[in-house]
Amino acid sequence: MAHVPAERCLGIIELLADGAREMPLGEIADRLVLPKSGAHRLLATLVDLGWAEQDPGTGFYRLTMRLAVLGQRFYVASGVPDICQPLLDRFARDCREFARLAVVDGNSLVWIAHAQGATGGLLYQPADTTGTVPLYATASGKAWLATLGSDEAVHNVMRNGGFNHADRYGPNVIRSIEALLRDLRTTARRGYGLALNEAEPGVTAIAAAVRSGRDGAAVGTVSIAGPTSRVSERRIRELAPLVMQCASELSNLWPLRPKTLTNHVAKAASKAA
Repeated sequence: MAHVPAERCLGIIELLADGAREMPLGEIADRLVLPKSGAHRLLATLVDLGWAEQDPGTGFYRLTMRLAVLGQRFYVASGVPDICQPLLDRFARDCREFARLAVVDGNSLVWIAHAQGATGGLLYQPADTTGTVPLYATASGKAWLATLGSDEAVHNVMRNGGFNHADRYGPNVIRSIEALLRDLRTTARRGYGLALNEAEPGVTAIAAAVRSGRDGAAVGTVSIAGPTSRVSERRIRELAPLVMQCASELSNLWPLRPKTLTNHVAKAASKAA
């Protein structure tokens, strides 16, 4: 059975974390479909526990740095910086493009690390290097979804807003379940996801799934992206094997094994307490 107050507190934390913004009580209550009195009690609890604070001038609420500190502690304890970042740096240098690592978080993907390998010419450097991955619009999203069954893949896309915000992305973005499933079949067949003018106009990206061990479930993705003017069809054929090789190496080294993940979470939580 769900613990409703805990769920609602987490909902507030996620809402305030989106864009690291501060919000008035009324907007928080409206966005989470809560009565103002209930939202106020939950916010008061978060303030008392040090997770949120209220601006004395505006009365708006925002998160403290406690969540960021907890996340950073878990990130370091997980082994990702020590194990994955050097490999990601080398991968970016070899490809001479922008590389990113994403991890599975429930029914979403979240970017957690990146490396810039381009040294000259037109440089692709996205403004948002962390955050949730648009599943149907990105090579990373497609690479992960292609490892799942069709029903689960569609469920995850719809759970994350479906195709409602397709107009935010590039001209070639997928706009229907039928088109998504066709693309995922192609992705599974060739072993990597591809996005051409989809997540962003003028950008091409290639991604492959990272597994927990060579034959385990997909735990994330690794991707490379660059200007479409430079990442031609020929260049895609050259880069795709490098992407899949990097994914394979990460799979063999992946630090967040299911047996140790709980221990990492517990360790990070105890340090933040």
